[in-house]
Amino acid sequence: MSVIERNWQGAATLVNPAKPMRWGSFYVAEFRIRGMLKWWDALIAFGLGNPVLYLLSIGIGIGALVNKGTGGAGLDGVPYLTFLAPALLATAAIQGAMDEVTFPTIEGFVWNKTFYSINATAISARQIVNGVMLAAMARCFIQVGLYELILLAFGAIPLSSLPVLTLASALAGFGFAAVMLSVTVFIKDDDGFFAIVGRFVLTPMFMFSGTYFPLATLPIYLQWIGWISPVWHSTDLGRALSYGADVPLWLLAVHVAVPVLLGAVGLLTAYPQFEKRLSE
Repeated sequence: MSVIERNWQGAATLVNPAKPMRWGSFYVAEFRIRGMLKWWDALIAFGLGNPVLYLLSIGIGIGALVNKGTGGAGLDGVPYLTFLAPALLATAAIQGAMDEVTFPTIEGFVWNKTFYSINATAISARQIVNGVMLAAMARCFIQVGLYELILLAFGAIPLSSLPVLTLASALAGFGFAAVMLSVTVFIKDDDGFFAIVGRFVLTPMFMFSGTYFPLATLPIYLQWIGWISPVWHSTDLGRALSYGADVPLWLLAVHVAVPVLLGAVGLLTAYPQFEKRLSE
C-alpha cells in the first residue's frame, strides 16, 4: 500500500463543509474588509479631511456666531460644536456603512459576480447578507473613529463620551445600512439611483433631523422627517448620553428601538431576496 493510500483521509476531512457553514458570515466579512483596506489611504484621507473642512466651516465658523449670539451659552447649554458633534457622527456612520452596502453589493451580483462564487460553496445567502453587514459596520466604526479623533482635536467632545457616541452612531449606521442593502439587492444596475438617494434622502434627512438646531424648533410639517430618520434618533440619543441633554426615558427607548427595527426589517427583506437572486 502506498504512502498516499495509507494517509488518505477523505474529502470530508480535507475539506470540511462544517467550518464555512459555521463561520461563513465572518469569511464574507473578511473578504469584504480586505477589499476595503486596499483603499486604506483614501479611507483615511476622506475620513480625516472631510471632518476637518466641515468643522472649520460650520462648527467653528457658524458655531462662533451661535455662541456669540447666545452670550456664550451655545445651544442646549453646551458649546455649539458639542451640540453638533452627535449629528456629525451619526451622519458619518450612515455614510460609511452605506458605502459598503451599495456599489459593492451591485459588484457582487453584476460586475464581478463574486456572490455567486461564494454561494457555490457551503456559505449560504443569509451568511452573505450577514457578512456584508459586518463589513459595513466595520467601515462604520472606522469612519466614526476618524471623525471622533478630529472632534477631540477641536475640543468638541471629551474623551469620556467616546463609547456612548460611538454606540449611538453605530445604531444609525446599522439601521440605514440594512435598509439600503434591502433596496440595493433589487437593483440590476445603478443608473444614477444612489445619486438620487444622496440628494433626496440623505441630504433632507441630515438637514431636517435636528442637526443644526433642536428638532422642536422646526415647523410641525417638517418634524416628521426627523421622527422617521435614524439621524435624529442617533443624534438625540448621543446628546442625552454624552452631555446630559434633557430627553425623557421613554424617548431614549424609542431612539434605540427605531434604528434596531429599521435594521431588522432591512435584513428580513434582504435575506429572501438574496436567496432568490443567487438562485437565478
